Amino acid sequence: MDTNFLLSGRPGSVTGAGAARAFTDGAGAVAALRSGECDGIVGALPFDVDGPAALWEPARLTVDHNPVRPAWPQRHGVTVAARRPEPAEHERRVAEVVARIRAGEADKVVLARALELDVDEALDPLALAAAFANGNAAHNAFAVALDAAGDDFTGQWIVGASPELLVRKRGREVSCRPYAGTMPRSPDPHVDEQRAAALRGSAKDLAEHAFVVDFLRERLAPFCTEVDAPAEPVLLSTGELWHLATPITATLADPATTSLDLALTLSPTPALGGTPSDVAAAMIAEYEGDRGFYGGAVGWCNADGDGDWVVTIRCVQLAADRRRVTAWAGGGIVADSDPAAELAETTAKFGTALRALGADPAIAGS
Repeated sequence: MDTNFLLSGRPGSVTGAGAARAFTDGAGAVAALRSGECDGIVGALPFDVDGPAALWEPARLTVDHNPVRPAWPQRHGVTVAARRPEPAEHERRVAEVVARIRAGEADKVVLARALELDVDEALDPLALAAAFANGNAAHNAFAVALDAAGDDFTGQWIVGASPELLVRKRGREVSCRPYAGTMPRSPDPHVDEQRAAALRGSAKDLAEHAFVVDFLRERLAPFCTEVDAPAEPVLLSTGELWHLATPITATLADPATTSLDLALTLSPTPALGGTPSDVAAAMIAEYEGDRGFYGGAVGWCNADGDGDWVVTIRCVQLAADRRRVTAWAGGGIVADSDPAAELAETTAKFGTALRALGADPAIAGS
């Protein structure tokens, strides 16, 4: 029985194999869990909450206390087939969105750009996930088959290494760790320290981060007797980037609430959408079109309702031939955003996927 779901990180790894039944909407999956008709759910939620999900009941769900074994990326011949949009156009869009934010249309909008890549040989999704896991100390990685979303997704996978925990649920205890506010790292230790300090003191990034924390607190409140979030974010790093992050903890009023219930309530967060959520989503659709599964969530939920869901970032989507690959990178736009800096942030974020593919990160630039 082939593995068609993997999520790895510090708590360990979870794999799913086979599919007893599929769900294209979260509500149907939640109903099956609550009725006791299924023993667990794994899969992916799209960025557009009205789009088809890729959720299914696995024939076998395995929880391991160890993360996936990381592997060195295999060297591949990777070429850029298309940039959506071109770098100059991304800067123009950022400038336009900044003007609209200053005019009062929104507070924050996350704009992303994509790279269409051609690889010289078909990729193994699980081997690629192991390469993603090699790029970070926590061995974060995920690989999700998307067939459950319908015929348009047959044979496709989404694979990546998200550092951002959307929600974890164990009994009545809930935790989230939103990321928002980013600075590229430097191989020079002195410069790297300066960049970390600049991010910690950046009014723009602190404001962007606060939108996300406030959103999560508000969305968790109806489900929880208490929600606790520190007044200031902490500074965390991945291989390529510094991030502002806030550890949020909460206690459920009703332990029957599942991790999938919470994931559907919290996704997409302003870290990938914006504020107000509906206005930002409309602007994202206007500039980018349909994001598919980028910016949504991937995760699992067992029969007790416990599980983990992470935000679908630092990822690629594999076409059915596994040789055409799409990668995404975005950044939160607020009134003080600088178009050139926002372009540089997306270029840095592409580095995670390109290194896992064994490609030169420099191809993300212009």
